Amino acid sequence: MKPPKPVPRPDKVSLWRYFKLFRRDLLSAQPQRLYRAWMAEFRTPFFRSYMINQPELVDTILKQRPEDFPKSGRISEGLRPLLGDSVFLTNGETWKRQRRVIDPAFEGGRLKDTFPAMLKAAQACVTRLKGQAGQVIECEELTSHAAADVIFRTLFSVPIEHEVAAQVFEKFRAYQRQQPLLNLAAFVPVPRWVPRFHARNTRRNAREIRELISRLTAERADLITRGQAPDDLATKIMTTADPETGRCFDTQEMVDQVAIFFLAGHETSASALAWTLYLMALYPEWQDKLSAEADILDDPNFGTVSKLRFSRNVFREALRLYPPVPMMVREATCPELFRGRDVPKGAQIVISPWHLHRQERLWDNPDDFDPTRWFTENGQTCQRHAFIPFSAGPRVCPGAGFAMVEGPLLLSMLLRNYRFELVEGRTPVPVAHLTVRSKDGIWLRVVER
Repeated sequence: MKPPKPVPRPDKVSLWRYFKLFRRDLLSAQPQRLYRAWMAEFRTPFFRSYMINQPELVDTILKQRPEDFPKSGRISEGLRPLLGDSVFLTNGETWKRQRRVIDPAFEGGRLKDTFPAMLKAAQACVTRLKGQAGQVIECEELTSHAAADVIFRTLFSVPIEHEVAAQVFEKFRAYQRQQPLLNLAAFVPVPRWVPRFHARNTRRNAREIRELISRLTAERADLITRGQAPDDLATKIMTTADPETGRCFDTQEMVDQVAIFFLAGHETSASALAWTLYLMALYPEWQDKLSAEADILDDPNFGTVSKLRFSRNVFREALRLYPPVPMMVREATCPELFRGRDVPKGAQIVISPWHLHRQERLWDNPDDFDPTRWFTENGQTCQRHAFIPFSAGPRVCPGAGFAMVEGPLLLSMLLRNYRFELVEGRTPVPVAHLTVRSKDGIWLRVVER
């Protein structure tokens, strides 16, 4: 049995039909031919877009000439009420300054410092699940809770049960359910002063999330001033001055960054881990391998994670099949010639990890779940050139290393204590909104080992 994959749309549909499909789900809105195409063009009355699947061109856009292809402002239209001017949305000198402040918090030594907080979150997740043993549970809810706990423990040194943390978590869940990745302004270019018609609930949730984050940030700023702040990610970021300007983030900038840390770190980790648990239920022989490997967690430490080889490769394979961020959109700042086609200035350049990770010309058996592929020549070649779950180049996610510790650790801790089993009639259907999730959730039976 192959892992579930959305049914693609017909090759030709009307613009209005495409717009409706796109708002409902980015994945099934695309035709089957994109799994083989190196490049595809889409035209609307307002702009042109080009999906790029050829590794050499992806490398050009993300690594060799990233400043010629900045983040598209069209994506920010749907996310700005929550994310403001966070590092996820900015470009140019603003983005460079933000990364100079943020990156030191995620360097190797700092990553090791966050491990005890990650471990406590994993242990808390195992404990919470104990009362549900023998029941059918919705795994995205389980993994969302666990990933949020990791974020709050590593960022602000508080567990998810903390009053403000719990409120932020609930508001983010509501926001994720209601907010499509693109709104009308992403398709129709309009001046910045024109209202964006975000849903009332979306605007309210974004405002309330930012108010809660502001409280946490203000409390941390006070602790820093009094010399009583814990040595966590928030303190590190808030006390790091840009080496070129000498400036630290002000309160507003820090709220923007915390919002994207939560969205990127929580949403993406929760999505990847939920799909991994489903794959373990679908392929129980791999679940048994990971459970046996997890015995080394009797006395866990940061060095232990490097020994979770099966878990890491299974998690990597889940990221390949279900990349949390399915598409990245850049904008051409000057005319280009790609594969003999004229790409005009202002064209939208779409790089789709979803399609690149399943490219039929690149991967052996691209729709199959096969964690052993990472040991093969094909898998290693594709990993270098066609595996970008965290983007690539200068704009690679600063938390990529963080995620590759968190994911295998949580996965191993869960499988060491529980078995996850399929539920008849509950095959998940992948859809993409803010991240790749299941249309009706991922339902599995959890059994205590």
